[in-house]
Amino acid sequence: MDIIFLRGLRVETVIGIHDWEKEIRQPVVLDLEMSADVAKAAAGDRIEDTLDYRAVSKRLKQFVGESRVDLVETLAERCAGIIRKEFGVRWVRLSLNKLGAVSDAADVGVVIERGERD
Repeated sequence: MDIIFLRGLRVETVIGIHDWEKEIRQPVVLDLEMSADVAKAAAGDRIEDTLDYRAVSKRLKQFVGESRVDLVETLAERCAGIIRKEFGVRWVRLSLNKLGAVSDAADVGVVIERGERD
């Protein structure tokens, strides 16, 4: 199994359990590892033969930017579902960081893995 990764995808969204959080946009950062077979793309040098990380990025930015959820867990699960269903990815590891959620912590969030590794 090969892995295509995307790190540090920053998107502003409405997320949080507190009333004040439902009225503002806050940054989240996504890091992704997605299973792929890059051999065919490497041999033919064609974007059509691989997982297009730019298309994944664009779709997640659109989805997350329009989302309104309470929990990082919910947003992470929905993003993983999009990646698997819309892009045909068998396995994804997704980290979602809610920047500034805890004042004394550098990072706060979740890491989930969905699907099966080859």
